[in-house]
Amino acid sequence: MKVRVRDLRLPLDYEEADLWREAARSLSINEASILSLTLARQAVDARRSQVYFSITLDLELKEGTGLAPDALNGPRAVILKPPQEPPLLNGAAPLPFSPTIIGAGPAGLFCALLLARRGYHPILFERGYDVDKRVQAMESFWSRGLFDQDGNAQFGEGGAGTFSDGKLTTRIGDHRVRLVLEAFIEHGAHPQISYQKKPHVGTDVIRRVVKSIRQEIIDRGGRVYFQSRLSDIHINQTSVESITINDKARVPCSVLVLAVGNSARDVFRLLSDRGVSLTPKAFAVGVRIEHQQSFIDRTQYGNFAGHPRLGAADYHLTYQDRQAGRSFYTFCMCPGGYVIGAASEAGQIVTNGMSYAARDSGRANSAIVVTVGPGDWGNSALGGVELQERLERRAFQLGGGDYRAPAQLVQDFLEHRSSISLKGSLATFKPGVNAVNLWELFPPELCQVMERGLHNWERKMPGFTSGPAILTGVETRTSSPLRIARGDNLNSISLDNLYPCGEGSGYAGGIVSSAVDGLRVAEKIISIYNKPDKVFHFE
Repeated sequence: MKVRVRDLRLPLDYEEADLWREAARSLSINEASILSLTLARQAVDARRSQVYFSITLDLELKEGTGLAPDALNGPRAVILKPPQEPPLLNGAAPLPFSPTIIGAGPAGLFCALLLARRGYHPILFERGYDVDKRVQAMESFWSRGLFDQDGNAQFGEGGAGTFSDGKLTTRIGDHRVRLVLEAFIEHGAHPQISYQKKPHVGTDVIRRVVKSIRQEIIDRGGRVYFQSRLSDIHINQTSVESITINDKARVPCSVLVLAVGNSARDVFRLLSDRGVSLTPKAFAVGVRIEHQQSFIDRTQYGNFAGHPRLGAADYHLTYQDRQAGRSFYTFCMCPGGYVIGAASEAGQIVTNGMSYAARDSGRANSAIVVTVGPGDWGNSALGGVELQERLERRAFQLGGGDYRAPAQLVQDFLEHRSSISLKGSLATFKPGVNAVNLWELFPPELCQVMERGLHNWERKMPGFTSGPAILTGVETRTSSPLRIARGDNLNSISLDNLYPCGEGSGYAGGIVSSAVDGLRVAEKIISIYNKPDKVFHFE
């Protein structure tokens, strides 16, 4: 019999023997009755004056183990049943050519991985570089301000998540989440991500993982091509007939999966020109805030700050501004990380947060963003894209026109005055920052929401807006500003064989949910089509 026991509270210095003892105690049985024990979930509980781990364990008990009548009646212990997942059977519809996937972010990689494992020989095109060449391009940008249109924080192997904190948290309740985490572990991530409440892998680990996934795709008969940009889509009635890569190579398509990121603006405009149904959606814009990580640790953990089992602390803050009817919230908080340049087009500034697995930079950063919606741009499908572009170009100008980012001390922002100097500040943005007044970056209404929200957060988290805390702009890529409309079969409502998926298409938000959406699309393709008749080789 397998039993799951929840909400065991153990001290930070617990040992494995403590798990066995607490599991037996919770069920009122002898430890000898437990054949095996697996850590299923571990979360930090810092809501009280003491800091504990809240732990969930999966136990296998000896046959015939007697449990008290009320042992399984409460929410803390339940009998574990094996997951009942319907079998995935190949469909009967003919597939003249291998499935074609655009984009090697999480959605595209996991879609290709499942298709390759099932013998569908997918062909994957990525406009950017492979991981190794992409890292070189980013290091040149950070050290010398040399922007590369094809190798940046948005485009390239692994998508935007490659240069991020590598968060693997998600709020979706989908059995495929487990499959995604298992694949990450199989390809080099630490097994602890399977039970941590807030797992992350860091940019250094995710680089190794995506390379390994790519190699498995190739080993199983798939093909991956870098520096291969989708430049046109050719339509025959209600189907994609072929695509053009790099303005010259024509590739026939039986099935086209669009797994582009939310920065693929040229693709969005191409789809609009070809009559593909797009709908605008809300997202959020703002800046990155940085603090000393030690301040966040002390605020969250008190005297337990610095404990080796806790690591760098995070936080999450929200504020509902009734006056403006907008939300203001922290997004993609990055403990022990850096603020990085994440622009995907020349002459623009975009920020994001990135950390290595160790999260040991000594700085904590988070996006702090205000919601914007279709009403802010007249409900046009591409209006959100245009708003992003205006803010990013303005940030570039304020930064000095050389890829330094505009920045301001939080106290100066609240006083509506430019920061005089940021020399020696907490700002980690490379190739550097320029002291400005960020009230010149955003429309006044958005700055006012940020101002009121920051005052609110200062009351909740004293010290949040004081001292060396600094703002760096601009954060615009919180989610896709539009959705490529699709139906129940996950295909575009405009084109029968076009499958939009992932964050760029408006159906996910983050690494894991994007990967899950890629798996869903792959499953749908497998359930409809038989294996391809012909494997197309692009050269």
